[in-house]
Amino acid sequence: MQWNVPNVLTLLRILMIPLFVGVFYLPESLMSSPLRDFYATLIFVLAAVTDWLDGYFARRLNQTSAFGAFLDPVADKLMVAAALIVLVEFGRVGAVVALIIIGREITISALREWMAGIGQGKGVAVAMIGKIKTAAQMIAIPFLLYSHPVAGIDAKLLGTGLIYVAAFLTLLSMAYYLRAAWPQMCKQ
Repeated sequence: MQWNVPNVLTLLRILMIPLFVGVFYLPESLMSSPLRDFYATLIFVLAAVTDWLDGYFARRLNQTSAFGAFLDPVADKLMVAAALIVLVEFGRVGAVVALIIIGREITISALREWMAGIGQGKGVAVAMIGKIKTAAQMIAIPFLLYSHPVAGIDAKLLGTGLIYVAAFLTLLSMAYYLRAAWPQMCKQ
C-alpha cells in the first residue's frame, strides 16, 4: 500500500467506524442522547468529508493507486452499512430500507468484480445515477442520526423522506448496472 494523502484519508474513514458506532452505545449517564446523536452525526459527516477529500487529493496530487481505488469504495460501504445498522437498531430506519441499500452495495460490488474479471469492468463504471444515489444517502443519514429538531425542522421526518428517496434511487441504480451487465451475463 502506498502511504499517500488519499489512502491515509481512506484509512482514517475506516478507523472512524468503531468510534462512530461506539458513541451510540455510550450510557445516558455519560452523555445525553441529543449530545450522543450530535457527536455520532459529526463523526459521520467528517467521514463523508474525508471521502470527498481523498478523491480530490488523489486527482489534484496525482496520487491515484490501485489500492486506493479498491479501498475507497469499501470504506464508503462500510460506513454507510454501519450507520444503517445502528439506525435500524435505534428504530430510525426500517430494516427493509437498510436491506435494499446494503444488498445493492453487495450486489453491485460483486457485479463490478465479476465484470472486471472478464475484462468488461468499464461496462459497469460509476454512473451519474450512482452518484446521485450516494448523495441522497449521505444527506439522509445525518438527519436520521441526529433525529432531533433543528431550527424548527423535524430532522427525523426529513431524514426519513430522504432515505426513502435514496432507497428508490438505490433500486434504480441497481437496475441500471444490471441492465448494463446483462449482455455479458447472458454470454456466461
